[in-house]
Amino acid sequence: MATIDPSLPGAEIVEPGLADLDRGAVTVNSLLVSIAATRLRKAGLPVPEPLPEPELRLYTLLAGEHGDAAHARMNSLVRRLVSFERAYECAR
Repeated sequence: MATIDPSLPGAEIVEPGLADLDRGAVTVNSLLVSIAATRLRKAGLPVPEPLPEPELRLYTLLAGEHGDAAHARMNSLVRRLVSFERAYECAR
């Protein structure tokens, strides 16, 4: 497993997401990493096999937790994930 600089924005999502994905656990973080798997791999991070249909599954999971606020929560998490992708690519 790659070491991720904890000071990067979104590292608190990606690091546990990679560990969850490696275990096959379906979590908010593993679904977010699955969404970003291709870009993260291109940036040099070893990403386990992504979960199928991560966007739909993430929205469903968030809807169960946040109800009508699921869409806003998902957008917020995806923006944080994109921040990590950009920062990780720059740091390399």
